[in-house]
Amino acid sequence: MRLELDPSPTPAKVAWSYGAFFLLTFLLLALLFALYGVSPLRAFGLLFSVVLDPLGLFEVLRRAVPLLLIGAGLSLAFRVGFFNIGAEGQLLLGAVGAAYTALFLPTGPWTLPLMFLLGGGLSALWALLAAWLRVRFGASEILTTLMQNYLAYYLVVYLVAGPWKGERVFGFLYTDTFPEPAWLPRLGESLVPWPTLLLGVLAALFLHFLLFRTPLGLEWRVLGDNPKAARYLGLREGRLFLLVALLSGLLAGVAGVGEVAGIHHKLLEPAQISLGYGFTAILVAWLARGGPLFTLLTAPLMGVVLAGGDLLKLELSMPFRVVDVFAGLMLLALIGAEALARHRVVWRR
Repeated sequence: MRLELDPSPTPAKVAWSYGAFFLLTFLLLALLFALYGVSPLRAFGLLFSVVLDPLGLFEVLRRAVPLLLIGAGLSLAFRVGFFNIGAEGQLLLGAVGAAYTALFLPTGPWTLPLMFLLGGGLSALWALLAAWLRVRFGASEILTTLMQNYLAYYLVVYLVAGPWKGERVFGFLYTDTFPEPAWLPRLGESLVPWPTLLLGVLAALFLHFLLFRTPLGLEWRVLGDNPKAARYLGLREGRLFLLVALLSGLLAGVAGVGEVAGIHHKLLEPAQISLGYGFTAILVAWLARGGPLFTLLTAPLMGVVLAGGDLLKLELSMPFRVVDVFAGLMLLALIGAEALARHRVVWRR
């Protein structure tokens, strides 16, 4: 008996593999709840009850917006073979660019577009640096983008604790409030900035079209599926990696602009700007299985988990980090399911 690669698993096998591992995930999470002294049925009921309440749905949407923007870009990057793990830092760079525009440049009707331009552009260049290091020196983008997260984190801490700290702020680390021309409009009385929600939907649709309906998308898919074939065909691998890094970084930066311009209206400490959206979006992209369009489903799913985690914390006095445990178990399930789907057992010698 031995394991062999299965290059073309059937849809039924893929569905069975993912179903089995996700069932195992929920069983392990139920065990965690039970060990904490909480009824698993009650905990799961609270976790997913947010979808039955209008205010809960708005909270789900609020968290789904940055996950959708970042996840759409990451799903494209992962499909091409560029493993961008630095979306958290790219989001923070987008917030920095937006804050600079709002606080230090003259305001007017041009303020919001300039915030998106500067914030998104700064993040795109940040991601482009990691892609250039891979293309030029062969540096692993997993390591470089991961390290860039820490650089961006401490840059924001330095700014809000030092030169950009608000003149009327005492005892807290954040800037002065942005002027009103730098505020994004919201959906009704919610905290959901509808322009970034619309941009997220359009980005997922556009990237899916680009990937599956254009010559550039064909080159990306060939590179992601078989790098040796791509080199044999003479595809410009470096250019393709640089372009996909640019797009994924840009969308992460747009998510950062949306957080500070649409929700907080100031630049704050990194943990207050992002609830780990850059890392959670890795799950969003992985669940989408290389199709940016499917992030329209997977981003709200993870939004439910994040919003439900808040409810568990309030109702059951559980630590919010149980959400991180849930996300980690899901990631392990995805890895295990993919490995199971891509292999088959051969009984002959």
